[in-house]
Amino acid sequence: MTARLSVSVGQYSDKGQKAINQDFHGLCIPDEPQLSTKGIAIALADGISSSDVSQIASEAAVGGFLEDYYCTSEAWSVKTSAQRVLMATNSWLHAQSQRGQHRFDMDRGYVCTFSALVIKAHTAHLFHVGDTRVYRLRDNQSECLTQDHRLWVSQETSYLSRALGINTHLEIDYTALPVEAGDIFVFLTDGVYEFLDEHAMVEMIRAHRDSLDEAASMVVNQALANGSTDNLTAQIVRVDTLPRAQASDLLPYLDTLPSPPMLEPRMRFEGYRILRQLHASSRSHVHLAVDEATGATVVLKTPSIDLRDDAAYRERFMMEEWIARRIDSPHVLKPYVPARPRESLYTVAEYVEGQTLDQWMRDHPSPDLETVRGLVEQIAKGLRAFHRLEMLHQDLRPANVMIDSTGTVKIIDFGATQVAGIHDMQHARTQAEILGTAPFTAPEYFLGDGGSTRSDQYSLGVIAYTMLTGRLPYGTQVSQARTRAAQKKLSYRPACDGKRGIPLWVDEVLRKAVHPDPHRRYIVLSEFTHELRHPSEHALKHTRPPLMERDPVLFWKCVSLVLALMVIGLLVR
Repeated sequence: MTARLSVSVGQYSDKGQKAINQDFHGLCIPDEPQLSTKGIAIALADGISSSDVSQIASEAAVGGFLEDYYCTSEAWSVKTSAQRVLMATNSWLHAQSQRGQHRFDMDRGYVCTFSALVIKAHTAHLFHVGDTRVYRLRDNQSECLTQDHRLWVSQETSYLSRALGINTHLEIDYTALPVEAGDIFVFLTDGVYEFLDEHAMVEMIRAHRDSLDEAASMVVNQALANGSTDNLTAQIVRVDTLPRAQASDLLPYLDTLPSPPMLEPRMRFEGYRILRQLHASSRSHVHLAVDEATGATVVLKTPSIDLRDDAAYRERFMMEEWIARRIDSPHVLKPYVPARPRESLYTVAEYVEGQTLDQWMRDHPSPDLETVRGLVEQIAKGLRAFHRLEMLHQDLRPANVMIDSTGTVKIIDFGATQVAGIHDMQHARTQAEILGTAPFTAPEYFLGDGGSTRSDQYSLGVIAYTMLTGRLPYGTQVSQARTRAAQKKLSYRPACDGKRGIPLWVDEVLRKAVHPDPHRRYIVLSEFTHELRHPSEHALKHTRPPLMERDPVLFWKCVSLVLALMVIGLLVR
């Protein structure tokens, strides 16, 4: 049986000598599949003593985080999900203070400090604002993982420099840590750690390792006995078991599904009638089929025969359907969800009646600029649907783009797609094989670097360049340039060679989109597509043709004038 993520928890909170308890704490251990896709979340908030409403802020911060985090997309990374939730919470708290009577005195508004930990697979993701603390205990040694956001004016006087609700802008400390079974994470408010020796805390937890609630109670009561005058809260979380760190945990049926047989025309297969083969490669076999229950024409994709026993390949294969179900865009291929359970390993998608961009380019070897712009803009809209969910396509090429009978462009084939949320579930990640197609793969992949949205932009830029010129911007040299020094020597071949009438400023836009250095490309895709249609002032100035080309008569008049002045000067001498 596959191990799952499991923890043991101890919690205790006391108002101490205060009239009310302004601390708030909580923890959520969801059921599958969210246990694998989102992890376990722990949160602690401490209201500031100067405010009469900060306990509301603490409760809202912890409750909102534990609820809203699990409503974010499974495709988002933990960092993105948590930070967006905290940004929203901060905005709400700040707005509440602005509506109240203390809008000019934030120390009396809806303000609290906050620490949260999300344990997902083999990684702990820590988020921190303020002066609550989180410790990690490993091998009876403690380490404080957070930094107090407190500014000391003197030895006796200090104030919070960061907290939830103080400003409209929120700066969050984020740390990702590898987790081992047996690790213990301890959350404490300042009412505890300021009145308790760290060594004593470790000894109490070690002595009551099998009763963490009792350990948390002892930690709090000892701090209270030592003279604490504040609210006191302690949370103790021990990691008991860790899951197998692979994306296939999302698909528990993956290992139980057998590979399908070789499909042939007129064959009946799991409720489908096979019509014909559409495509076959070393990665997969694609067939056109009809769902006999509904009459819908669909595309069946089955694993490559040679790779059927490769666990990593099977994992990527099934991830294609997982990805397709989460993207809703008219420019991305939609999955087809049958009403019956499958009995073998395959995926089903909508059938797009049309042709690939690769075939379209062969049929239209010299397209006009406006047509190319329209196609590039549609592909970019599909890519942005991936990027909004923190996904990178990584294999964008003409063969993976379909144009249907209405002229609508759709991105297909998600076998190389990287999902940030799945990336979180893996151990220290080693560089995987390059999954894209070499002529359209961004140069950074050949250096062993990770990709970014600018990597997909590079692929789109190469597609646009190829449609306009019929060749590649750097020939076949990119895949051979495996060092930064070699990539700096890559020579861009201008698109405006005079044969197709491509404007100089369009060439500059393409040059920037396919620059070998990702940091010198456009920041976002929309900037690329906008400048492909609307040149910037910089592009126009940079590409303004010389005077001889713009006005040859004026050029020679100027030359004649200069020569005449030189002759007069010589005669005067």
